Amino acid sequence: MRIIVCVKQVIDTAARIELKDQKLDGTALARVLNPYDEFAIEEALRIRESKHDTEIVLVSLGAECFRDSLRAGLAMGADRAVHLMDPLFNNIDSLTTAYLLSQAAKLLGFDIIFCGRQAVDDDMAQIGPALAVYLEIPCITVVTQLDFLEDWDVAVAVRQIEGGTETIESSLPALFTCQKGLNQPRLPSLKGIMAAKKKEIETFDADKLGFSLKEKPSSNETLIHTGLSLPDRRGEGKIIGGSPNEVATQLVKILREQEKVV
Repeated sequence: MRIIVCVKQVIDTAARIELKDQKLDGTALARVLNPYDEFAIEEALRIRESKHDTEIVLVSLGAECFRDSLRAGLAMGADRAVHLMDPLFNNIDSLTTAYLLSQAAKLLGFDIIFCGRQAVDDDMAQIGPALAVYLEIPCITVVTQLDFLEDWDVAVAVRQIEGGTETIESSLPALFTCQKGLNQPRLPSLKGIMAAKKKEIETFDADKLGFSLKEKPSSNETLIHTGLSLPDRRGEGKIIGGSPNEVATQLVKILREQEKVV
């Protein structure tokens, strides 16, 4: 069995965000492996512990610095890592990213694909479902429990839905996006960290994937970033005192005359 785990490097959620010319200035900000992707890697590792002939391949698309996150995944115990990197991949949208990942998955071959529920930087949760569409395979999102029948041909997944959960069976190959609660990701061991440093990270460029700008999935960009801005600073809070009727009257007056929302 071969499991592909799609991973992304993101800015540390504890970092202080700064903008420059309406763009994120991330040059001095700490970067980490996307937290949801850690659940995906851990789940692949647990499957390998039960099915020993399993190979785990990490795949990431991004700049040179993304190799640090691939190393982090290798240190957790993944077998191989593939980095999709080419100047033609700069400034592409989510749809094109999913298309390129699908091309890499076809080259590598797979039985299962794991993705994190979403990346914590843009919170779009688009890559997993879009990737499954390009590969024409079943997709089960926000998975919190995953089991397999004895022959490993059918997966039984429990996923979150509004107000509860639902259980879905799916034949393989299939794609799953992993939610918090699926497992507890392990910390890399010293042995794993040292082994990860020696492993070679393969690079797939545009030629390897058979990609050119003319072959983008859509002739028009599906998402255009026009600029980023920080939210307005909040004013000081105001406590309204008095009886319930007096409080209600003052509140309505403030909303109507000062905030102009009523």
